[in-house]
Amino acid sequence: MTTICEGVTFDTIAREWRMKWSEDNDKASLVALQKLIDEVKPALKEIKGLQGVQRMVCGECKDLRLIVRVEAGAFKEWAETSFGPEETFLSKAKEIEGVSQIETQTYTLMPVEL
Repeated sequence: MTTICEGVTFDTIAREWRMKWSEDNDKASLVALQKLIDEVKPALKEIKGLQGVQRMVCGECKDLRLIVRVEAGAFKEWAETSFGPEETFLSKAKEIEGVSQIETQTYTLMPVEL
């Protein structure tokens, strides 16, 4: 477990791929993004230390986020591969009409014990 400061520890690091999609053509860009996610699943499964992948879709603000969670100890090795398959996914997402504001972010992710 890594400590950022007193009371703030983590053992999971997440890499988020986020973008906006459009409602045009019966949400064709969202359909295409889901197909792209399905296409990249085998490569995601190969990430060392993978803890899971979550997809978040907001129908109101038209966000799609793919959150890839890895063990903190494996993160550096994944980063050294340029977060494979991130580059492939993002370059293909850029080609989809109606997809915009493509960004990435890295952060720690931990459950809150209640």
